Amino acid sequence: MEDLRVSIIQSDLKWQDKIGNLEMFTQKISTISQADLIVLPEMFTTGFTMNTASLAENLEGETVSWMRKMASTKNAVISGSIIIEDGSKYYNRLIWMRPEGSYEYYDKRHLFRMAEEDAHFNSGINDLTVELKGWKIRPLICYDLRFPIWSRNRFTKEGDTLKADYDLLIYTANWPKVRINAWDILLQARAVENQAYCIGLNRIGMDGNQKQYIGHSAIVDPKGEYLIEPHLNDETILQTELSWKYLADYREKFPQGLDADAFSLSK
Repeated sequence: MEDLRVSIIQSDLKWQDKIGNLEMFTQKISTISQADLIVLPEMFTTGFTMNTASLAENLEGETVSWMRKMASTKNAVISGSIIIEDGSKYYNRLIWMRPEGSYEYYDKRHLFRMAEEDAHFNSGINDLTVELKGWKIRPLICYDLRFPIWSRNRFTKEGDTLKADYDLLIYTANWPKVRINAWDILLQARAVENQAYCIGLNRIGMDGNQKQYIGHSAIVDPKGEYLIEPHLNDETILQTELSWKYLADYREKFPQGLDADAFSLSK
């Protein structure tokens, strides 16, 4: 198994300005020399808006085409969420775009009722696990971070091999300053309880609803230690390599997942 090179882009977002945001992220992505995975914020073309009818795209739209072009240009997976219209429904949909142009998607499960997201979007039903360089990765969106059952990892032992549902959790977000302490705590908790690396990517700046965001994007190892500490309130690209050996060795020495309570989840 190879190590995984990740780049996460902590940035301000131009309110409801798809063209401006795509131009901005094109420039930022162009500065990344090597990456296997590039992560963008939640609703990276618009900010966290409920204006679904005028801002939604479909899967043949400009942003998905742009992601396909960026992934091909950088030979890396590009991932982030946008507003998607699918039939008569709207979703906060994370796209996982591969360099060759194929993609998968995840629709946000937990909609943030305090901002009436549940009144404007439809909730996703299924989780998503994708593979990259042999790594199993579970991408999720913002408010999902508060619900540990939805991101629960499962471990099994097959002979001498310890297997997990996934190796890396990703949360892409628009998580406001007023609740940033919970963000910091929960990112570490999700890493520890699931014995997986955990990436949290948050935006900065002020949105059109006068909500302030201060970043605190971070990358946490499976012991809950920071590989990249919470980055405060600046536009930056955070990059690191995740070590497969470190993860595998830790799981073998401390296989807590084998003692987890069995359960089933109704979707």
